[in-house]
Amino acid sequence: MSVKIAVVYYSSTGSVHALAEAVREGAEKYGAEVRLRRVPELAPDSAIDANPRWRAHADATAGVDIAAHDDLRWADAYAFGTPTRFGNVASQLKQFIDSTSGLWLRRTFAGKPFTGFTSANTVNGGNESTLLALYHTAIHWGTVIVPPGYNDQSVLDAYGNPYGTAHPAVDESGPNERVLAAARFQGYNLAEVTARLATGVAA
Repeated sequence: MSVKIAVVYYSSTGSVHALAEAVREGAEKYGAEVRLRRVPELAPDSAIDANPRWRAHADATAGVDIAAHDDLRWADAYAFGTPTRFGNVASQLKQFIDSTSGLWLRRTFAGKPFTGFTSANTVNGGNESTLLALYHTAIHWGTVIVPPGYNDQSVLDAYGNPYGTAHPAVDESGPNERVLAAARFQGYNLAEVTARLATGVAA
C-alpha cells in the first residue's frame, strides 16, 4: 500500500536538511509518496550573513518548497526535523507548529504516525531533550509516535539514539554515512508502520 508522508524541517547550516533528505529516501524506498518541506526562516538577513555556512545553505535550499497546512492535511504520517536550541525545538519550526491549532481542532492529526530527528553541536548537546520536546507536540496532536528504537543495526552504528536520528554537528562536513543510514531506516520504518496501521497488518 502506498502511503503519503510529509517530511517537515528547519535547518540553518544544512545538517538537518541532510537528515531530512535521508528520511525522504528511506520512506521512498518503502514506496511512500513524500513531500519534503522546509519551514520559513525567521532570522534577519544580518544574522544569516554573519555566518557563511548559514548563508550558503539558505541560498542552496531556496528552491525547497515551504511547508503549508495543505501538506499536513495531505499526509498519512509525519517526520519532523529540527536543530536543538538550548535542548528544545528551533523557533522556526515551533512557529509553524503553533500555527496548526485549526488543524488540531479538526482532528487532522489524530491517529497518524509521527517521528522526529535532530542535530546538535555536540553528542550530548540536547538531542534527546529536543526529540522529547518535539514528541510533546505529537502527543497533543493525538498522533502515534514511531521512534526508530533499536530495530536496525544502523541505529546502533549511528551513536545509538532510539528516540530518533541525531547528528552531532561537531563535524562541519555534515552527517556521515552511518548517521544518514540511520535516518534512511527511520524514514523506511515510518512508512512501513504507516502502511501496517492502514491495512491492519501485524509486524
